[in-house]
Amino acid sequence: MNNVALGQYMPLDSVVHKMDPRSKIMIMLFLMVAIFIPAGVLGYVIIGIFILLSLYLSKLNIKYALRTMKPMLWMMAFLLVINLLVIKTGTPLFSIKGFTIYSDAVNQTLYIVVRLMLMVIITTVLTATTKPLDLTLGIEKLLKPFEKIGVPAHIIAMMISIALRFIPTLIEETQRIMNAQASRGVDLENGSIKEKIMAILSLIVPLFVSAFDRADQLANAMEARGYDPSRKRTRYKVLKMQTMDYASMLLSVVVLCACIGIWVL
Repeated sequence: MNNVALGQYMPLDSVVHKMDPRSKIMIMLFLMVAIFIPAGVLGYVIIGIFILLSLYLSKLNIKYALRTMKPMLWMMAFLLVINLLVIKTGTPLFSIKGFTIYSDAVNQTLYIVVRLMLMVIITTVLTATTKPLDLTLGIEKLLKPFEKIGVPAHIIAMMISIALRFIPTLIEETQRIMNAQASRGVDLENGSIKEKIMAILSLIVPLFVSAFDRADQLANAMEARGYDPSRKRTRYKVLKMQTMDYASMLLSVVVLCACIGIWVL
C-alpha cells in the first residue's frame, strides 16, 4: 500500500510545480498519444528522455516514480504468461518440456510493460506536481469550449479531482482495515486459495462500506455549504500561461511528431 504514489501531491519548489495545470495536462495527453504510436525502441527512448527531464525539473526522485510500478508487477506477470501461451509467431527461443517460447511473445510483453510504465510515470508526475484544486481548474478550463455541445465541464473536472484526492485516503483506509483484520487473526498472506479469497472479502466489504460512507459525508458537506454545480462562479486564482508552459508543450509536440515520423518512415 505504501508503494502507491499516484494521486499524491508532493509540495516541492520546482519549475514544473509552478507551471500552468492546463499545459501539464496537454503535455500528458500528447505523450499518451505518442506512447501508443508504434515507433519502436527509438520512439520509446525519446519519450523516456522527455520523462527523465520532467522528473529532474520537478525534483522528483526516480525511485519515487518507479515505486508506482510495484503494484502492477502481478499484472505484468499475467500478461507475460498470456502472451507466451497465445503468441506462436517469430523465432523460437527455447523449449521447456515441449512448450516453445517465441520471440514475438517476449517482444509483445516488453512493449506492453514499457507502455504501462511510461503512462504510469507520466500520470504520477502530473498528480505529484499539481494541487488537486489546480488540476480541477485546469481540466475545467480545457473542457470549457465543449460546454456548447452540452458537456458538463465543471462536473467532470470536480469528479476527476475528487477521485484523485481520495486515492491516498482509500489507501490509508485499506491499510487501517488490514491492520485491524490482522489483529483479529485474519491472515492475508498464508493459507489456501479459498482462505485467501475469504480473507480478501473480509477486507473488500468494510472498504466499500467506508468508501460509500465517506462519499455520503462529502455530499452532505457540499450541500451544507450551498454547492451548486450549475451556478456560474468566479475564481480567486486566474490561470495564466508562461514561457515555460509554451516551451514545454512545444517540446512535447516535437516528441509526438518524432514518434509519428519514425512510424511513417
